[in-house]
Amino acid sequence: MQRVLFILFISLISSYSLVANAATQDHFIRTPSIAPTLKGQTVQLYLREVKLDNTQPERAVLFIHGGGTPADVSFDTPYKDYSWMGYLAQQGFAVYGLDLTGYGRSTRPAEMNNPCNLSATEQQQFIPALIKINCAKNHARSLTSIESDWADMDAAVNFIRAQQHIKSIALVGWSQGGPRSFGYIQRYPGKITKLILLAPAYRRDAALKKPLTTPVKQLFWVQNHSDFISGWDRQIGCPDQVDAPIRAVIWREMLASDELGKTWGSGVRRAPEQGQNWGFNQTSAAKFTLPTLLITGEFDKQVLPQRVRELYEDLGSSKKVLLKLGCSSHRANWETNHLLLFKASADWLKATNIEGTARGIISLGYSAQ
Repeated sequence: MQRVLFILFISLISSYSLVANAATQDHFIRTPSIAPTLKGQTVQLYLREVKLDNTQPERAVLFIHGGGTPADVSFDTPYKDYSWMGYLAQQGFAVYGLDLTGYGRSTRPAEMNNPCNLSATEQQQFIPALIKINCAKNHARSLTSIESDWADMDAAVNFIRAQQHIKSIALVGWSQGGPRSFGYIQRYPGKITKLILLAPAYRRDAALKKPLTTPVKQLFWVQNHSDFISGWDRQIGCPDQVDAPIRAVIWREMLASDELGKTWGSGVRRAPEQGQNWGFNQTSAAKFTLPTLLITGEFDKQVLPQRVRELYEDLGSSKKVLLKLGCSSHRANWETNHLLLFKASADWLKATNIEGTARGIISLGYSAQ
């Protein structure tokens, strides 16, 4: 039974981005939640829109973030020409980025605001002054689920379809945005036309059915600046792979999206812990037919290139391309070969091919090229 959707449009701020003539507009969508700790409550989902005057309504794109970074920081990075959303807006698309429940400016479960739900080590590291001796914890269930992610995505997709007066849109996902996108498309057929995934998380042996329980060691996780940078540094393989100043911009925007997180220690990013993915594996991949562009970074150590290659091999789509991006990591959208990534995404959305290839494996950005 399809959920009843309540949509409230709120214009907060219209501001001009660093992309020439592109304006951003922030919306909130009010919708009933099915997240385990918010079930039946109305939540607010933050949806950023980047648009130009030449936008063609039939070309709408929704960006789905990964497991740690909200959409505007991931895809509308305010540094030079690093806004992926802005790039596609310049190509004439109506572009949106969604913060799922528990992320960024969307509703966060109250349990995420209780520092007692951090590990003892994290409590001491980030907020020792707030911790009491008998700090109560509750690790019985996850705060959100991939199911609630799919429901959030449907609220956003329906909002965009209504606003643009169209039946279907394209999806762009990053990392955990992969299983979120695949599961959504399977459960809401006909609403998505094309798919683009950067470093999609994938396991051939993932469970197809919802597990009876979803135990988690911790309700949510936090990461400080030094851990964020060190995780990036271990994926650097080229001397000019990263334009160094962008890191400060990303972290500044990360903290700006979380009013509470920025007060813990010197500032942290927070994200709910969902446990193991389910709903998409080798069996269902073989039945998947939507045109799909997959991108993997040469030095990605979070979602290994081999995993993305396996997904490419397993997909039943007649139109599918695996783009291997040289001198790039899991964070290719924030690195110096980003424009190769952005252009490939625009080409796929417009013509369903990359450099004339609609099915196959291609490489771009390698030092020998």
